[in-house]
Parts: sequence; structure tokens; C-alpha cells
Amino acid sequence: MGNVLLQIKQVAATDATVLILGETGSGKELIARAIHNASARKARAMIKVNCAALPAALIEAELFGHEKGAYTGAVSTQIGRFEAANGSTIFLDEIGELPLELQSKLLRVIQEGQFERLGNPKPIKVDVRVVAATNKNLAQAVKDGSFREDLYYRLNVFPISVPPLRDRREDIPLLVWAMVEEFSKVFGKTIERIPRKNMEAMERYRWPGNIRELRNLVERAMILNSGATLVVDIQDGSAVAADEPLTMEGVERMHIYSVLEKTGWRIRGANGAAEILGLKPTTLNSRMKKLGIKRKSPPEHT
Repeated sequence: MGNVLLQIKQVAATDATVLILGETGSGKELIARAIHNASARKARAMIKVNCAALPAALIEAELFGHEKGAYTGAVSTQIGRFEAANGSTIFLDEIGELPLELQSKLLRVIQEGQFERLGNPKPIKVDVRVVAATNKNLAQAVKDGSFREDLYYRLNVFPISVPPLRDRREDIPLLVWAMVEEFSKVFGKTIERIPRKNMEAMERYRWPGNIRELRNLVERAMILNSGATLVVDIQDGSAVAADEPLTMEGVERMHIYSVLEKTGWRIRGANGAAEILGLKPTTLNSRMKKLGIKRKSPPEHT
């Protein structure tokens, strides 16, 4: 992380395009905001676009805007995110999900600083600094033909790799206490200690969801806590699995638990844990029973 912070400092003062690489939940958006906040563009808000969250049919209008009547439902002229980011920074999260047909338009904006709104052939010039992020292997996507090679090289001017939390376990106590301090102000609670065994368990855990998972669990613990001692529930089954030797049974336990976490412990149905693992729900239940995999706390409702 020291190297990452140094890279942020080096590139922030420039207008170079930055590509942030890292697993889901590893803090890529925080890196992008740090770059923006340390740049000469910090006076204006950074504009964020999640390329995976927007429908393919709407993403072009969202990025570049549209004129009134450009398509059915376009009842008024609307500027896009690139116009909104003029003079500032645009953060393109999950850039690997950008449809192939829009990649050429993005390339033109980066190279020439101009684009056209949908329904208007007149070029619009903008001064935008592009920071992109992905958890995908873009070099492999180029080989597969799902990502343009020329765009990849334009984005990959200054790559920054964010290490997953499991590779920086020494940071976990610092992160936990920083989060506790933040949530203490929000919830009006005072935390004086975290049991040593609990902190050690957090350091042993593999954190498949990285910092996002850590933050969610600390926040939940703060909500439930009523005393000066905080205990963060990291699921006993996972903590044990992270600690034990990598036997076949241990690997299986870790993998099943990880899939269950990602599906919100939903076993049956489309995209349920059983389907993802290629097992019948009854078979998965039997494996969970044999491996001692249980969900300790009830599901959260949002």
C-alpha cells in the first residue's frame, strides 16, 4: 500500500489516464478519489460511472448525452457524464463491462477530447481526466476479442494495482480502528477495546469481499453493540477454514462458504449456491452438514 500511495502522489499532479486494477471490494474507488482530491481538478466534483450497472441500450446516452427526440422517450436534451465532468475527473468503474461498440467512442474522447451527443453530429469538446477501474484481466479480454486493444493501451498509461486485503493483513487492525472511529461518531457509541482473539481472527480470515466486507461487518457489529467492547462476527466456519491446513476438505469448506456468502446464503433457485456449485440443493445441504458449515447470524434485510 505504501507503493500505491506513492503512485497516487506521482500521478495525481498530471492529467495522465489511470487504470486501477484490483479485486471487488479492494478500494478502487477510494484510490480514484484520492487521485482526484490530490489533483488540480479537485475543486470540481469527480463524476462516477459504473459501466456494469447501466443497461447497454442506455449507457451511450448516459455517457455522452442526447438531444430531444434522439430516441423514443428522449423528451428533452440531456448532457452526459462526460460533459458534466468537463474540467474535472470521470471515474469509469468496471470498465471491462463497457460494450464493444462504445469502446471506440471512449477511445476518441481520450485521444481527441471530443464526442457527439446522440442525435447531434456536432462535436463537443471537453477537458476530462479519465480514471478507469476493473477487476477483470483486460489483457486477456483483448485476446478474447471482448476489449479493444487500442483502448486498452490508452487506458493502461499508468496502471495501479490495489492488493487484496488478505495480502495486507498487517493493515487490518488499523483499518478496523479507523472504521470504529468513523461509526462511533455516526452511532454515538464509544468503543474502548476489541478482544485480542477477535482481532487475530480477523487477521487470519481471507476476506473474499476485501475492505467492503470488512467495513460491512464492522458497521453491523457497531449497530448491534451496546457496550465499550466490540466483537466483530466474522463467521466461525470461515475463520476456522482460513486457519486450517489446505487439505481437500479445507479447500472445499472455504469454497462452499465463499459461494454461500456471495449468494446471501440462498441455496436453491437460479444463481443460487447449488446451481453455481453444480450440485443438487439436497447434495449441497449434505455437504454443508458434513463440513460443519452453518450461518451463525440471521440474514440482514435492506
